[in-house]
Amino acid sequence: MSDVDRFTCEEVFHRLDDFLDPELSAEEMRLVREHLDLCEACAREHRFERRVLDDVKRKLRRISMPAGLVARVHAAIERAETEP
Repeated sequence: MSDVDRFTCEEVFHRLDDFLDPELSAEEMRLVREHLDLCEACAREHRFERRVLDDVKRKLRRISMPAGLVARVHAAIERAETEP
């Protein structure tokens, strides 16, 4: 594989959030994964960000949602979509 077919650390760093979501194209996902397999510094950053996201998700699951919140959010979204 040539350098043209690889992402740099900077390119991976700028894509990590989208990689974790995952919101990248299949090709970008592949290139990020390949870089993470080769670069310990970027892999360490990826592991850190993954742990933070997992911890936040775990904590959010324990929080009770106020009654009617989902309905209010949906109503606000509908209003925003119909307003000019």
